[in-house]
Amino acid sequence: MSEKKRVQSKERSLSSAKRIVVKIGSALLVDDETGGIRRKWLDALADDVAALRAQGKEVLLVSSGAIAVGRRHLGLTDGVLRLEEKQAAAATGQIRLAHAYQETLARHGITVAQVLLTLDDTEERRRHLNARSTLATLLQMGAVPVINENDTVATSEIRFGDNDRLAARVGAMISADTLVLLSDIDGLYTADPRKDKSAAFIDEITEVTADIEAMAGVAPAGYSSGGMVTKIAAARIAMSAGCRMVIASGKKMNPLQAILDGGTCSWFLPASGPKTARKSWIGGSLKAKGKLVVDDGALAALKGGRSLLPAGITRVEGRFERGDAVLVVDNAGNEIARGLAAYDAADAKLIMGHKSKEIAALLGYRGRDEMIHRDDLVVS
Repeated sequence: MSEKKRVQSKERSLSSAKRIVVKIGSALLVDDETGGIRRKWLDALADDVAALRAQGKEVLLVSSGAIAVGRRHLGLTDGVLRLEEKQAAAATGQIRLAHAYQETLARHGITVAQVLLTLDDTEERRRHLNARSTLATLLQMGAVPVINENDTVATSEIRFGDNDRLAARVGAMISADTLVLLSDIDGLYTADPRKDKSAAFIDEITEVTADIEAMAGVAPAGYSSGGMVTKIAAARIAMSAGCRMVIASGKKMNPLQAILDGGTCSWFLPASGPKTARKSWIGGSLKAKGKLVVDDGALAALKGGRSLLPAGITRVEGRFERGDAVLVVDNAGNEIARGLAAYDAADAKLIMGHKSKEIAALLGYRGRDEMIHRDDLVVS
């Protein structure tokens, strides 16, 4: 096998993934007739998740289904729901959904954590950082986050409206390398195969072009609010963050294992990985709000690939908030690096020159040990 084919094979396999976001649609999880959760299917999915974790992979689940489950229990079975009815259904269904995930993953000794997000949580900088930090901590502690849109409080202006794009935003937020969209269709076709028998299957996409977008159809009838349109939008978000995406059928049992086994699916492959994409975004897309002047010891540490600690900072300039981009300069004012500050300017002035273990006493709370973590830092 040639080197090119070997690389392509690795790129199109879950076996090479390290951090995976899996999106589960309502049409797969919820029975149309009863409004109940398909427990056997969910158990099989949980078995797949446990198997991936046993291989050392981190897994996050973005699950639809709260409204679909809740509406039945509230007697909201007919017609299109008003926003407040959707929110009431979500409040009822979400607790049932979380309990189902808790039960099925507990069979494998896996802890589940429920996380509810809105569009604002992924766009507003400080809320984005809080969500990113929470998810990263849960993964470090061995939990599986189960994420859904916070329908009970989201207004029409701050809603995603579909979990395909929410899953892509989550993937970008936590620097996942793989996004799996489990769907009622096994991938991307040149046209809707349910309507056009001549539609051709596309197994690999390296760029979301106008032609690719034109292949997307409309959302199918039922509880699904996505369809191929939102999956293509999700691909654009994921690929720009260096996260590859795969669309695969979730109709079969053990759908993740089916992908591992080489089942039919469409892979969207970005030009770079998540770490490279994030570094490019920090280095070239963000306007710096302040400066951190550092000593020679900190300069040496940064050039060695380490984080910037408060102890190495000698002066703080400008007005910036936590999560803002700042420049790192030497005593002569030369830019050495830039990155995302873990503290605002006022707190940075209090902890500069001090060891990380002193931060809690100086600020009255325990924050990060680093002023800028190496993952959020780009050295010039």
